Parts: sequence; structure tokens; C-alpha cells
Amino acid sequence: MIALTLTCQNHTLFTDEEKKALELAADILRTKLFLNTLPALTSPDLAKAYCQASLVAREHEVFGALFLDSQHRVRFTEELFTGTIDAASVYPREVVKASLQRNSAAVIFFHNHPSGVAEPSQSDRKITRRLTDALALIDVRVLDHFVISHDSVVSFAERGWI
Repeated sequence: MIALTLTCQNHTLFTDEEKKALELAADILRTKLFLNTLPALTSPDLAKAYCQASLVAREHEVFGALFLDSQHRVRFTEELFTGTIDAASVYPREVVKASLQRNSAAVIFFHNHPSGVAEPSQSDRKITRRLTDALALIDVRVLDHFVISHDSVVSFAERGWI
């Protein structure tokens, strides 16, 4: 498992050079996760590490999805919405459209909390429920939703919320 342990609470935590290095690390993880053989996500740890590496340096909230086939192999990943320092508007209609366009059987959602606190808010729980209900209408399963901070990742599935 790849673990990122950062303890600084400063929002300008990374220099431009360090941000480039983190982007490179995310690209490396992306190439390992999205091989032509399309590995199945049998463990949430790989998906967590990928999502955390992708979003840890972001100063604004970003909401995205891993689009999976029926064997839970990653087909596409996409950052769907970008917001402010403490919120991002998420539109179920757009998520349903993206899922249909990618012929997804399942999805894993992810978003960051630039504040450094990964604890999901009531709004996070509410939008996850709305997305789960909307995607159920088109037979797309929501497997998890990760809330990411600098030093931790909270899984809705691990908490029994999905």
C-alpha cells in the first residue's frame, strides 16, 4: 500500500516544484492503475492511494469518479466538478450522463477537503445518497465514496454508509 503521511496544516503546503512532483507521482499511479489489462479493484487501498495522490496538492475542492466495468476494472477516471476552498457543487444529472457515456457498471466517488479534515459532512452524505439513488435507476452501483485530506482518507463503505 502507498501511504502518504503529511502533518502540516498550512494550505500552501507545497511549493510549485513539489506540486509538479506530486502530479508526476499521480501520473505514475494512474498508469499502474489503468493498465491495458484493466486490473480489478479487489482492495480499496489501491483506489484510496490513487485518489489521495491525485488530490492531495489541490487548494480547491474537487469531486471525481472512477468509472468501473462489471468486473470492477477501472475504465475511466474523471474529475467531474471543481469548487471553492470548502465546497463543490455536484449535479446528479451530470454524473448520470458521465456514467452512461462511459458504459459504467459501477463507480467510486472521491473528493478532497483542502482544510485537511477528511471527516465527511452532512452535505457529503446527502449528495452521496442522491447520487446512489439516481445511478440505481440506470443499474450503476456506487461502491464507495472517499473523502480525502492531506493525511487520511475516509471511506463511506468502510463506515457502512454505502
